[in-house]
Amino acid sequence: MQRRLNPVYRSLNSPLTLMGAERKLFFFAMVMGATVFNLLHTFLGGLLMFALLYCFARWATKTDSQILHFLLNSAKTRAQYDPMKFSPIPARGIRHA
Repeated sequence: MQRRLNPVYRSLNSPLTLMGAERKLFFFAMVMGATVFNLLHTFLGGLLMFALLYCFARWATKTDSQILHFLLNSAKTRAQYDPMKFSPIPARGIRHA
């Protein structure tokens, strides 16, 4: 029996990005830049906020494209038991008369 080979294309596994940043992080940077512009009435402030958040978004996407997913779900998960960090609790036996 001959083995069946299924090709996997790299483009299927690449993250969807806008200008090198993950889509949700890029949208967040745009919204925060517009918010600063509307609240402070300064175009330079909004542009600076967008630029800073955009640089952070590009760094986060380059580091790990799923970092936003991990950060949002980290509050839902609880710490797991690690047997290497187990410290035994001393216990004394009770003697019956």
